[in-house]
Amino acid sequence: MNAKPRYTSHRVYLVPADLGELTGPVDGVVRLPMRLDWSEQGVYHLSDSSHVGLMYERVIREATRMDDLRMYLNRETLIRIWPYLYLPAAVRKAWETRFPGLVRAA
Repeated sequence: MNAKPRYTSHRVYLVPADLGELTGPVDGVVRLPMRLDWSEQGVYHLSDSSHVGLMYERVIREATRMDDLRMYLNRETLIRIWPYLYLPAAVRKAWETRFPGLVRAA
């Protein structure tokens, strides 16, 4: 019996060319569009660390446009919370391959 390939093994995840591109908000409230978050949540208070982590996980996993990463992620915040994000192995590997500093942050 052949096992079917997993979706995540074929999924292409976006990774910016430079973390400096990530100039998203660091405070306030963010409402993600449905293409990034189709849950009931959708709204994230950046003063709440659990909201920040969840929002970053969803944006990193679901982004289909580089502008999604640029608009919603912030370089300093990403580096700070990287070790705590729950991401598929393929996503983590893609980002850490491009940005070895993230591995050291973890």
